[in-house]
Amino acid sequence: MFKKGWMITLLAIVMILAACGNNGGNTNNQQESTDDTSSESSETRTVKHAMGETDVPADPEKVVILTNEGTEALLALGVTPVGAVQSWLGDPWYDHISDDMQDVEVVGTESEVNLEAIAALKPDLIIGNKLRQENVYDQLSSIAPTVFSETLKGDWQENFNFYANALNMEDKGKEVMNAYNDRIESMSSDLGDQLDKEVSVVRFLAGKTRIYYKDSFSGVILEQLGFARPESQQKNEFAEEVTKERIPEMDGDVLIYFTYEAGDGEASTTQEEWTNDPLWNNLEVVKEGNVHEVSDAIWNTSGGVISANKTLDDIEKIFMK
Repeated sequence: MFKKGWMITLLAIVMILAACGNNGGNTNNQQESTDDTSSESSETRTVKHAMGETDVPADPEKVVILTNEGTEALLALGVTPVGAVQSWLGDPWYDHISDDMQDVEVVGTESEVNLEAIAALKPDLIIGNKLRQENVYDQLSSIAPTVFSETLKGDWQENFNFYANALNMEDKGKEVMNAYNDRIESMSSDLGDQLDKEVSVVRFLAGKTRIYYKDSFSGVILEQLGFARPESQQKNEFAEEVTKERIPEMDGDVLIYFTYEAGDGEASTTQEEWTNDPLWNNLEVVKEGNVHEVSDAIWNTSGGVISANKTLDDIEKIFMK
């Protein structure tokens, strides 16, 4: 009896020691795994931007973007942001990106970001714009590493390269930009004599009308292709609000216009008033039937790489039928 009991006790001790050894091994492995993850997530790189220099995650996973053009840049790079500012048109996104933005949280608008909504997302990188959000930079930086592009208007390609750098995706960014620039070069060659046509660009808003010049989103694209512009529109400026007395300055070989309709019908009313004015109907381009209405969201408001390619699609339809 004693011998049998001793054997049972010894077996129990061995089993307990083996179990302790296995648990200790698992604990060490788990600790090693945790340490590796911590080391990986803490890797950073320094990004120079409009507000200085900031250390950002080498491979950010939860990005909040605070410009419309930046949203298009991220999507073109294959990155879906966790949060983005609402599109200027759409509910809440432009039609041409809505399918890709279904799981993205709205964090205000470019002009008025929602700091609480951004903080709730716990991002590891925030990308904004000095022109739009300089006054809340410190608050954003207290939430997560924050980097800003300088300005907007016609600088969308420079900004795209900045966004790609901030995301540590320069190679992918070059692929996207090279594809766009190759398309510009190819289209410019195919357009040939069409480039001699003077292209006029006009925008209607609620109670306002503007002529758009060369330092605008559409103006830069037309310039890259090599299109001529009416003499009055060959300005390295963004745009200018005009009165009806200046309608003659809108003449050209081709007139392209877009309307920023926010849903209350006011911009459409402006468009109707101007396009029914005798001065408008006296324009040679109107008499020749060379007036084309295009999407404001694509030709002006969104201002990103996706819209740039869609603008080229429209130009092909207008000039390369």
